[in-house]
Amino acid sequence: MERYSGRDNVLQYRAQLAFQKIMGEACDELGFDRVNWLIQQGGDGELAILPQGTSERAVVTRLTPTVDRLLREHNRGLSPEARIRLRIGVHEGLVHLDGANGYPGDAVVTVCRLVDSPQLKAALQQFPGAAVALIVSDRIYQDIVRQYHDLRPEHFRRVAARLPEKSFEAVAWIYVPGEDVAGDGLRTDVGCDGADPLTGHDDGDGSAQRRPATSLRPSGDGQVFHNITSHGVNAYGNGNVISTTGSHDAGDSWRAY
Repeated sequence: MERYSGRDNVLQYRAQLAFQKIMGEACDELGFDRVNWLIQQGGDGELAILPQGTSERAVVTRLTPTVDRLLREHNRGLSPEARIRLRIGVHEGLVHLDGANGYPGDAVVTVCRLVDSPQLKAALQQFPGAAVALIVSDRIYQDIVRQYHDLRPEHFRRVAARLPEKSFEAVAWIYVPGEDVAGDGLRTDVGCDGADPLTGHDDGDGSAQRRPATSLRPSGDGQVFHNITSHGVNAYGNGNVISTTGSHDAGDSWRAY
């Protein structure tokens, strides 16, 4: 949730209730089995490992617009400090489901870094009428967005999601429902040290076969991927997706979103 820590105790409590209500309504509307999601709560959000059989295409292309609509309805008439706006990240990769204190895996780290990236935060700030901003890994964009066009690929903006203090950088794509993020209307003057907040430069759900975990660094043709897919024995994660073969070995492919 955007600006969660700036709320007082009462508003944080209400925001958490509203978050769960909105997510529950969205999942019911889309036919997602949220009861069986493996969820790691975070106060201002959650990491969700989605179960086998979840359509990653539906998660990537339908969840964000649905949550955006429900949140805009919820926010009507509320004071600015009480309104809820969300950042959603989708990725896929290998995840341990039997961690002693959460769900260990590079896929989980990656999707959490994507959601916290200043590029995504800047995009949400630049479109105050939107309630949700989505970021997906390059692999998700190439496999889902570019292939199926449920969401217009040209309305996504390619970014270098960077968190230097975490030694993290990854190719990703940002989408804001109802906005042309890739168009000329997107400001690039928000950020630190004069850097473009979206490019990082000064100049401005179905079934899936198990896939090996890969780095989010782009390959020679500019394509890359990491955390969300499902074929046969696959699943999902933090608003992310996952796949598994039924065992808890590191070799099991789970999607995190």
